Amino acid sequence: MSKTVSTLTCLAVVWAVALSVSSAWACTSILVSKGASADGSVIITYACDGEFHPHLRIMPAADYEPGEMLKIEDWSGNIRGEIEQVEHTYKVVGLMNEHQLAIGESTFGGREDLHNPGAMLHYWDLMRLSLQRAKTAREAITVMTELVAKYGYRSLGESISIADPNEVWFMEIIGPGPDGEGAHWVARRIPEGYISCHANKARIGEFPLDDPDSCLYSDNVISFAIEKGYYDPKSGEPFRFCDAYCPSTPGNQRWGDTRVWSIFRRAAPSRNFSADYHRAVQGAVPYPLWIAPDKKLSAGDVFSLMRDHYEGTDYDLTAGTDSGPYGSPYRYRPLDWSVDGSTCAWERPISTQQTGFSFVSQSRSWLPDPVGGVYWYGVDDTFTTCYVPLYCGITDVPPSYTVGRLQEFSWDSAWWVFNFVANYAQLRYSAMVKDVQDVQGRLEETFFVMQPAVERTAIELNKLDPTMAGRYLTDYSVSRGENVVLQWRELAGHLLTKYNDGFVKNEEGRPQEVGYPETWLRSLLSQHPDRFHVEVTDDSVPASRLVD
Repeated sequence: MSKTVSTLTCLAVVWAVALSVSSAWACTSILVSKGASADGSVIITYACDGEFHPHLRIMPAADYEPGEMLKIEDWSGNIRGEIEQVEHTYKVVGLMNEHQLAIGESTFGGREDLHNPGAMLHYWDLMRLSLQRAKTAREAITVMTELVAKYGYRSLGESISIADPNEVWFMEIIGPGPDGEGAHWVARRIPEGYISCHANKARIGEFPLDDPDSCLYSDNVISFAIEKGYYDPKSGEPFRFCDAYCPSTPGNQRWGDTRVWSIFRRAAPSRNFSADYHRAVQGAVPYPLWIAPDKKLSAGDVFSLMRDHYEGTDYDLTAGTDSGPYGSPYRYRPLDWSVDGSTCAWERPISTQQTGFSFVSQSRSWLPDPVGGVYWYGVDDTFTTCYVPLYCGITDVPPSYTVGRLQEFSWDSAWWVFNFVANYAQLRYSAMVKDVQDVQGRLEETFFVMQPAVERTAIELNKLDPTMAGRYLTDYSVSRGENVVLQWRELAGHLLTKYNDGFVKNEEGRPQEVGYPETWLRSLLSQHPDRFHVEVTDDSVPASRLVD
């Protein structure tokens, strides 16, 4: 007999809560082929955005009796149905399994009339099940599509990133509508030397119908679109999945394609990508599905791409009156708002305070699986988190990342510690974020420097005793994760004391009156030219002296 089904479904419920809540807020994913990475890694990223408290979990490998069934539960614990269990499932750390297979997603929604609420499987069920049942990206696509063909697809439209040590695939899937069967989907392999990304808007356009090595799709993906009136073959235009199943609107272009544009503009500045498409300028050409970066990307480069508020562009969230006196890039929900009958909207950046967790995965073909797969994991905002290396060969995770709840602050919870620092830093963002980045940079750089030595040791141990190698990697990953949380608690205390009561302490620890940036003061005076003016004579006592 196997591990109990109830234990596994309990873990699935915790995961499903995180993923289901996140879709209301949006997510961002980057895909990097091995030919586009600096060391030959296949890399994907995932920022799971939403107001929830994630718990990092390991789902252990398990064996099952023939004919055993797996209960599929929703995030409230209600059973939606059962599916056939397989004889063996693989261990999963977060969203990477023991064979270096990693999966991320972003919800594009698409046509609401294609939602099939009576079906059994949500996208997070498919992600979990494919990680437990597949060794490669192609196998994961087969697992997911065979499951939805048999049990139905319950979610809205999804873009899914799938990486193994050799390939990275981009899959998009949407339902058939109420009481329909299966799902409509297409999957493209990212060519070697290229990168791609998605951010809550379908991206796959034209695709080849006769190239199974690089493109897979459901049998009726085109005929169904014709039947529903989403595509007219007599138009003379080629069939594009994204146009048929997720038509562009000024809203999804602004909130989705702007993130795509920003990733591409930073990875390939030589291309000088225009802003016209994400601003919904009529006739503007959509961004390509993939591009060649100007230089091959390291894991650290990908960390950087995931940390973005459109700095230095016309959409820079750290600039302008709306960023306040200290250049805060954060705009509180809702993103769209109205004043005096005028409808407006904030920008939606890649980095957002609503991120629950994010990861950057490395899958490396030249290393044994327990060492080759690295799941760089961080909680809260990508801009102010610190990514911790968790190897797919580990058997436990840092305790601080497994505890806590949204309704109650706790210093024992990594998520709450990172949230405390990020939220406090908003009080004087332009100054405090530099302190945060100093600690972030020092820790992540140390991880990168240590990585070759740690992995050499693990490889040698793996030759002698795989169990010992797993124990070694577990000790390293857990201790590094707990040390990061300790460093962030100390950072919280440092920020509280350095930036107390509006003063900023100097290197000697003496509070200094720093005041406000001159550009912001000018903006203030332009709105109230007389309100703050005072007459000052040479022999008068400064007003600030009188109120101390």
